[in-house]
Amino acid sequence: MQPVKATRSPSTVFPLYSNTISEKHIRRGLYLTLKHAPAFVLLPLAASLVLELGNMVRTGELIKLWSVASQTDLTFNLVTVVICCSVLLAAILSFFLLQTRPVYLVDFSVYKPPDSWMVPAARFLDCSRASKKFTPESIEFQSKILARSGLGDDTYLPPGLAQQPPATSMSDARWEFEQVCFTAVKDVLAKTGVSPRQIGCVIVNCSLFNPTPSLSAMIMNHFKMSSNVVNYNLGGMGCSAGIVAIDLARQMLQLLPNTYVLVVSTENITQNWYFGNTKSMLIPNCLFRVGGAAMLLSNKRREGWRAKYELQHVVRTHLAANDAAFNCVVEQEDSEGTRGVKLSKELMAIAGEALKANITTLGPLVLPISEQMLFAGNMVARKSLGKKRFRPYIPDFKLAFEHVCIHTGGRGVIDEIEKQLSLTQDYADPSRATLYRFGNISSSSIW
Repeated sequence: MQPVKATRSPSTVFPLYSNTISEKHIRRGLYLTLKHAPAFVLLPLAASLVLELGNMVRTGELIKLWSVASQTDLTFNLVTVVICCSVLLAAILSFFLLQTRPVYLVDFSVYKPPDSWMVPAARFLDCSRASKKFTPESIEFQSKILARSGLGDDTYLPPGLAQQPPATSMSDARWEFEQVCFTAVKDVLAKTGVSPRQIGCVIVNCSLFNPTPSLSAMIMNHFKMSSNVVNYNLGGMGCSAGIVAIDLARQMLQLLPNTYVLVVSTENITQNWYFGNTKSMLIPNCLFRVGGAAMLLSNKRREGWRAKYELQHVVRTHLAANDAAFNCVVEQEDSEGTRGVKLSKELMAIAGEALKANITTLGPLVLPISEQMLFAGNMVARKSLGKKRFRPYIPDFKLAFEHVCIHTGGRGVIDEIEKQLSLTQDYADPSRATLYRFGNISSSSIW
């Protein structure tokens, strides 16, 4: 079977981001584009000065000038030479001060669970009934969600959830994390030939499972890493935490010279399975599945030849100050005291707002000048002559990207991002196929 693109109800559609463009996000993108402008201006100037000084040496003018200056007072020509040398030095210093270290993705590894962890939809519903935790109405609701979710029958769940009673203890959750993340880390280290003791920083993100010792400490202990490793554990940051972790890795690679950063992204299913009957809290059971990925990044220039990618830009818009955004995904107890994660009806609209802000900021960084001019002209025309007279212009992001990794948050997320960015089906099909084969594996889905 192949993943099927289904129709969507109007109530869950993203708002059109191009209808309400925020100028502050455009200014932010332009600022990111122009912040290195001094280096771009000074470097050509420095190059021209070097050529001029070289020409003076070649023709002997510099030697003659020095001879004259040693016998007389300073002349205008010598002052010119001093000024040129000063500007050249300033340009060279600016280049080194403004220069950022490269951020290479050396390699990565995605965890693939064993076939024994596969849970077809029929088995999923059988286990739900056997647990005797769900009402017939809840079973029917989950069946409808599964049918419309875009997930196939080959997705994975921890084997403990199929037991009766389900195994959801702390030790079971730790075991799931060890199986997923230790395997992924071992694979990426084997691929790259990097020793655990060469790692300078470890960053782990997992939203809902944050034990003590931390998950990053568990990895450091298992692989016997050095005592001077910098480690961070990111929790409660949802499906976007993988990008947040990459951004943190980028910042660490600007601070720590000649090193490697290990990033591990996962979400723990075992301890966060919901056994209640509130519909908004049952949806994560139907969508989220086991998954994890380990990425090795480095700023070592010698890694450039074999690195899969080099990081160019990271754009992130945080909407926590907005109450609706803050409360769209909440871990809480239901009316019966059963813990789970509630997804609000506003989630898709909030995601659309974040998409709008990020795309508007990203545009000046990646789009060709022609697209930026068309976009800016359309925005000016809509503001000055009225929005009804001109349709919003959506830039052709296909001119900037060869591939787009859409988060497999659900069928609706993929369909709407494809629509919002005017992508062809070829761009969205890999994400749609990933959702069908593996389900929503949270922050690790883009890998």
